[in-house]
Amino acid sequence: MSDFVENLPDGWTIYLWLVVAAGILILAGFMLRWAAKNEQFDEDIKYVIFDEDDKDKMSDEEFSKYQDVMKEQHDSRERFIEEKKEEEKRKRLSKSGD
Repeated sequence: MSDFVENLPDGWTIYLWLVVAAGILILAGFMLRWAAKNEQFDEDIKYVIFDEDDKDKMSDEEFSKYQDVMKEQHDSRERFIEEKKEEEKRKRLSKSGD
């Protein structure tokens, strides 16, 4: 293998770098698509680190926002759990139907 690499003409490494760069860009595109589909670009996620004991450290507006965000997070979690249950149910039904 080392003989093959040594016998390649000058300038071949740029093509290797171009292939690697294209692979990285394609992978980054897939990762960004996944993140967008899975609600990863939520600016209000910073409120999740707080809890009810932090009320005295926040303004009334921030605390209200915290409560709204936590409710949305809880609803999203419940929706995700329900979707997983439905998916498992469909899988069981398809296996029993085979």
